[in-house]
Amino acid sequence: MTDIIFRLATKDDQKNAIQIWHDAGLTRPHNDPDLDFSFAVDGSASDVILAEKDGRIIGTCMVGHDGHRGSVYYLAVSPKQQAKGLGKQLMQQAEDYLIDKGVWKINLFVRHGNEQVLNFYDKQGYEPIEAASFAKVIDPSKVPTLR
Repeated sequence: MTDIIFRLATKDDQKNAIQIWHDAGLTRPHNDPDLDFSFAVDGSASDVILAEKDGRIIGTCMVGHDGHRGSVYYLAVSPKQQAKGLGKQLMQQAEDYLIDKGVWKINLFVRHGNEQVLNFYDKQGYEPIEAASFAKVIDPSKVPTLR
């Protein structure tokens, strides 16, 4: 059996990475996964980490930071590869990425409807915090860098 290879995504990986997000049930109608992927890969403070086996993408983890706190999004493992420890490995890759950038605190958000992953994050040492999460969606066509 071939070992799993971890690497940073390029634009050429976009279609296959997003397919993993769809297969894992992470996409939502109000988020454009193509825009999310492009913004992360093109950004100076973010990347998408890929897990490959036999030349095929089997897992992803979007990671970024604001210089102080890191964030993890789109941690996804192909359904056929789940429950084999790959999610844990991807989280470790994300943590190592952020540590390498000098970031010492990581935030992650779990959407309502995805509560089945709470135990996974608990086992990785993540704890719920008392906070309110707010969001505002800005039309991407009005953001000069995204046009």
